[in-house]
Amino acid sequence: MELTKINTIIDKYPQKQSVLIQLLLDIQGEFNWISQDAIQRISERLGIPVSQIYRVASFYKAMSLTPRGKHVINVCMGTACHVRGATRIINKLEESLGIKTGETTEDRNFTLERVNCLGCCALGPVMVVDKDYHGKMTPAKVEAVLKEYN
Repeated sequence: MELTKINTIIDKYPQKQSVLIQLLLDIQGEFNWISQDAIQRISERLGIPVSQIYRVASFYKAMSLTPRGKHVINVCMGTACHVRGATRIINKLEESLGIKTGETTEDRNFTLERVNCLGCCALGPVMVVDKDYHGKMTPAKVEAVLKEYN
C-alpha cells in the first residue's frame, strides 16, 4: 500500500534529480516521515544514489527519517518562553504523553519537539501543534489542547 502511494507521488514529477527536495517533502507530508522503502523507490525510479537521497533528507529539519506522529508538537524554548515557564509545559507534555522530548507516542499520534524560537515572544510560553499556535500556555491547559487532537 505504501509503495503504491509513493509511486503515485513520484509520478507527479518529471523523472529528474532536480525534483528530489519537493518529492521528499511530499512523501514527508503524506506519511509524516521518509521510510527506507521510499528512499529505495526514489533511487530506483529517478536514478539517484541512495546515499545522496539520505544526505538531502537528513539535512532538512522538515524531513524525518524516523516515524513521526500524526500531530507534531513544538514547544518554544526561546528566552521569553523559557522565563515564562516553557520547561513546565514540556514536563507536563512528557508526563501526559508518556514520552520524552524528541520521541513519538507508540500510537504515532504525537511527536514532541522543542524549538529555539517561534517568533511570537509576546504570546509566550507558546506551544504549536501542527500549525496551530497556543499562546500563554500553562501546564493546566495542556490536557485540553491535547484532547483537541485525539
